[in-house]
Amino acid sequence: MAIKRVLSGMRPSGKLHLGHFHGVLENWLKLQRESECFFFVADWHALTTEYNNPSNIQDNIKEMVIDWLSVGINPEESAVFLQSAIKEHAELHLLLSMITPLSWLERNPTYKEQTEEIKDRDLHTYGFLGYPVLQTADIIIYKADMVPVGIDQAPHLELSREITRRFNFLYGEIFPEPQTLLTETPKLLGTDGRKMSKSYNNSIFLSDPPDVIEKKILPMMTDPARQRRTDKGNPEVCPVYFLHRIYSTPETITWVEQGCKTAGIGCIECKKSLIPSIIKRLEPIQKKRTELIKNPDVVSEVINRGNAKAKQIAQETMTGVRKALKL
Repeated sequence: MAIKRVLSGMRPSGKLHLGHFHGVLENWLKLQRESECFFFVADWHALTTEYNNPSNIQDNIKEMVIDWLSVGINPEESAVFLQSAIKEHAELHLLLSMITPLSWLERNPTYKEQTEEIKDRDLHTYGFLGYPVLQTADIIIYKADMVPVGIDQAPHLELSREITRRFNFLYGEIFPEPQTLLTETPKLLGTDGRKMSKSYNNSIFLSDPPDVIEKKILPMMTDPARQRRTDKGNPEVCPVYFLHRIYSTPETITWVEQGCKTAGIGCIECKKSLIPSIIKRLEPIQKKRTELIKNPDVVSEVINRGNAKAKQIAQETMTGVRKALKL
């Protein structure tokens, strides 16, 4: 049975938080053990919304890749590369844009939602409208068999599949249709009870030292029904309990659950019992992170090696594409 090729990318937004770890990176770690993986830094995609402020992108790239390597992404098993270093992505994006109907892009649900929701930036640009075309180029230039996505991203990949089918119909069977690899992406709750997100300022970062983790967890929102220490609570609506279920031992989880329901423990006790579990889980990640910060050449070497591997495949693909288009 042939090893499947998997491709996935992430916009460089800087240091990563627990939501990124459980929503994306844990899945990457699993995939790299069983597939040929290509993980890329989507720096061109970052420009679709941050085109007026690109100054932080370089620092964000470094911070993000350090976090990838710290959690266990292994450059011996997976190619880690930079989108903008592989200019063939841009060439294929251009060629695909020639055959992609405008109506396909305008019906993209993310395009509709974000142009309505994001008011502090003008997203009425071709780059933002056409980013699914670039996304398609990112995927099919490596002839990826599978792309891991959450259920909310599945429509994006279906659009990529449509573009791929149209290209193959016009020019011959050049590309395999990328298959959707649906992954469970748990919505990790932040310190305010909303989805953990940098934009909400409610995140616990993989790089947060123990004292910062404590400062973030102690004021965390809990069950709003527990106004007083003697009030009984419902752990199922408490963000702290949500984190306990991920980080604490079964014994601690049972103790918290029973203590909350009976008012046997207070919310501060509940939070204090969570803090050591998170610190312990992040300790090896932060140790590796410290080593990488001290040796920045290691990160550069990983990216350069990944770039070289990605470049070779992209060049081979584009040779076939140009031949098919008689260019």
